[in-house]
Amino acid sequence: AFLMMEIADVVHPVRPDGRRDPGAVRSAQTKHGEISGYVIDSDIGALRAVVADPGQVALHRVCADHQAEMIRAETEDSQVALDPTLLIQHQRVTGAANRTIDAEVAEKIDKLFFEILMAPDFSPEALHILQAKKNRILLRTRAISRPEKQLRSILNGVLEQDPDDITDSKEDLKVVTKRSPSKEEEADLLFASKVSKHTRSNTIVIAKDRRLIGSGTGQTSRVDALRQALNKAEAFQLDTEGAVMASDAFFPFPDCVEIAHEAGVEAVIQPGGSVKDELSVNFCDASNMAMVFTGHRHFKH
Repeated sequence: AFLMMEIADVVHPVRPDGRRDPGAVRSAQTKHGEISGYVIDSDIGALRAVVADPGQVALHRVCADHQAEMIRAETEDSQVALDPTLLIQHQRVTGAANRTIDAEVAEKIDKLFFEILMAPDFSPEALHILQAKKNRILLRTRAISRPEKQLRSILNGVLEQDPDDITDSKEDLKVVTKRSPSKEEEADLLFASKVSKHTRSNTIVIAKDRRLIGSGTGQTSRVDALRQALNKAEAFQLDTEGAVMASDAFFPFPDCVEIAHEAGVEAVIQPGGSVKDELSVNFCDASNMAMVFTGHRHFKH
């Protein structure tokens, strides 16, 4: 039996068999499978935040496991969004789309190992295809009200913070180098910035053609995050030549742009704000790289 009831604003919606689904899916309707465990529930919550981002448009999203690398690709073309090369770094994948999943897309998804898939709706034909795998979780999203505050638990208490509702746009970009990014680089930079917004800090994101090439997540050093991103790209033979780099916070030293340049990165997006910004800008100028500041520090924790 599949849950076909309307999900109200409750924390644990009841399934027809009497069991309860976790809190993150109060914004969704379970079409197939069983939600269980903190990791899956938190992945769904993080994934829902990506799809509900007020700065997004109706594009396909492919998201990865354990909230580590959120957006895999952004495109109107489902062939590209579901390209297996975007998923080879992961054995467990969470997927999402901002539009109805039809039979054509479902057939492509069915060939991949998607453990969780979330979308506004599924055609009857798509459901028939995707429900054939018993343990696959299918969720139909509902409209949600974004929280005004976020809480993070700490020892003996909680911290309250405002949610990051800023999505960098073309109007936010301030070119600080002699060379301005090309139109294609600008699109990649804004995409990479979206990825970094939804990725654990400290993070560095490498992107190309609005695809995630590699990301370093949750590192104590920005250089470590960059090396992790480049190592992933190299391990899976993803070309970084002509790619762009995004950082969720400023560069205190020019070491990241130096390393990125060696890997073929040609444009960089970052908030700016370091007392040593000039060092990174000067290196970019000397290397014919483009750099833009946004003035927005994302820094997800």
